[in-house]
Formats: sequence, structure tokens, C-alpha cells
Amino acid sequence: MPLVDFHCHTRASKDSLTTPEKLIAAAQKKGLGRVVVTDHNTIQGALAAQPLAPDLIIVGEEIKTSKGEILAAFVQVEIPSMLSPVETIRRLRDQGAFISVSHPFDLRSGAWKLEDLLEITGLVDAVEIFNARIIKADANDLTLEFARTHGLAGTAGSDAHAAFELGAAALELPPFDGADGLRGVIHEGKVCGHVSPWWVHAASSYARWRKKGG
Repeated sequence: MPLVDFHCHTRASKDSLTTPEKLIAAAQKKGLGRVVVTDHNTIQGALAAQPLAPDLIIVGEEIKTSKGEILAAFVQVEIPSMLSPVETIRRLRDQGAFISVSHPFDLRSGAWKLEDLLEITGLVDAVEIFNARIIKADANDLTLEFARTHGLAGTAGSDAHAAFELGAAALELPPFDGADGLRGVIHEGKVCGHVSPWWVHAASSYARWRKKGG
């Protein structure tokens, strides 16, 4: 079954320097079947990559809401940041996107307070049960427990900001076509991968520095 990395970034994100070409080359080298490109609050990186490898790249977006971050796949229309979670989800639903939640219990920007997460539990398709870039050691375990308690499916992703990180975590899934197809198989997913070393965060810091003219 193909491996799907649900979470990665290109140079369209402020904290990544990865070109679409390098992302695709890394995905192919590592044998990934599908890759969801989820730049921060934009689909421009995904739109640049998708025509280069249409069977590999899924257009996605990591969207910062007023409460935490949403991770979406099969996005057709870019969603702006800092809307309420409910409004963000409504706009994604209107275009048929697949909706997950980014690293909800980690110690970084985009994490969720439990009460805010509970308000959208019935509105999303999944939560990110394995993020390779976690900072809080038990963040993935807490998310997996939350998903099981609330009957939610899980996604997994490298959260790669540099090409070498791609595929550090992924979900093994049966083949699927489109968001509805993904919803049909997502509960069969098996997490594969490992937590990345702490120093991968230096790649993000370096990218931000470079883009500021460092």
C-alpha cells in the first residue's frame, strides 16, 4: 500500500527553502506514493508542485485559525488565516476538502487548547496522530488517545521544512482518489516512521533568516 505524507512545506512557507522540484525528487527517492503539500496559509507551493507530478502531489494547506492550526488536503480555494475554526472548516467543506488538525497537543504555535479542540471534533475528518517534528515528547501519544476516545481517524506527516525530512512519518493507506476516496480509507491507515531529531528545527530558523536577508 502507498505511503502518504500528509504534512510538508515548500518555499511558499516563510520557514522553508524547499523548491517543488527538490520536494518531488525527495519523495520519489524515498518511495512515497502521495504527498500533501501544506504550506502555511497558502496553496501556491502545492499548485506549483502538482503539475510537475500530478499522481504524487496533493494540494493542501496548513491554516492558522484564531484557535489553532487546521491541516487540509484536496484544497481548491486558498483559505485565509485567522478565521474562526468553524468558519475555516465551513469554507473547506464547501469545496469538498479533507480536514485534519495539525499537532494539536504540541508546544508550539498552532497547538490547540482542549476546549477549543472539543468544539470542532465532530466537524473534522481526522487529527494528526503522528507528527515527526513534535517538540513535546508525548504530543503524538496524547493525540492518538484523543482520536481513539472520540472515534476520529488519524493522519501522519513529516512536517518537513527541508527536503531531507520528507517521509520521516507517513501513513500507509490503500489507494484512493480524491477527498471522498480518502475519507473512505482513512480509518485503515497505519502509521510508519519516527520522530525527527531536535536539530531539524534549525532548518526552519535558517530559512526565516535567509528570507529576511540574512
